[in-house]
Amino acid sequence: MTTMPSSEDLTEITADTVPSFGYELIREELLTDLLGKDTSDILYWAGKRLARKYPITSSEALGEFFQQAGWGNLSKLSENQKEIEFELTSSMITERCKKNAQATFQLEAGFIAQQIEQKKDVVCEAFEHPRKKGGKVLFTVKWDKKDAIV
Repeated sequence: MTTMPSSEDLTEITADTVPSFGYELIREELLTDLLGKDTSDILYWAGKRLARKYPITSSEALGEFFQQAGWGNLSKLSENQKEIEFELTSSMITERCKKNAQATFQLEAGFIAQQIEQKKDVVCEAFEHPRKKGGKVLFTVKWDKKDAIV
C-alpha cells in the first residue's frame, strides 16, 4: 500500500508538473496504440489496481487524490442506498471532450469503483457518462448489498 504525496511533496510535484499535452500524448495516443480495442477495459482494471495501492478514507480525500493525480476536480453529487453519483471537471477534461469524441474515463471509473468497494465492503461497478458539450464527466457507482465482499 502506497500513500498519497504530502502537501510538501505536492509542492515539489507541482513545480515539475507534466504539461497536459504530454499527459494526453501518453494517455490518448500511446496507450490506445499499445492496448488497442481493449484500452477501456484495461484502463478500468488499472484504475481498480491503483485504488488498492492508494486506499482513500473519505469522499474529501478521494477528491484530493484526483487533484493531486491531475485527473480533475471530483465532487460527490448524490448518494442513496444503491448508488453514488460523482462529477469530474477540469480544463483538461473539457479539452479532451472537444478534441476526442471517443475519449474515455475508465481509469478514473475503475479507481472510484474500487475506492467505494473498499469503503462499503460490497462489489461496486462505476459507469462513466461524459458530457461532451458540458466538458465534464459524470460517474455512477452502483452496488448490491447482496454482493458483500467476504
